[in-house]
Amino acid sequence: MGRPPTRPARLKNGFYIEVKTQGSSAILIRRDTREQMMIAAEDYARTKVVTIKGEMLNDKWIAE
Repeated sequence: MGRPPTRPARLKNGFYIEVKTQGSSAILIRRDTREQMMIAAEDYARTKVVTIKGEMLNDKWIAE
């Protein structure tokens, strides 16, 4: 057994949406392009609460 990691997990470069069901925790879903992200957001929005987070590039959120 070792110590648990204290550093936050690094996210890959790409476009992210946050998907959540009522009363539960959220998960992040990554897509390679903005078009793929928008299609995924539309699909998940039918049954879940979707928040578009934006683009992650080199561990920083890109403002859009």
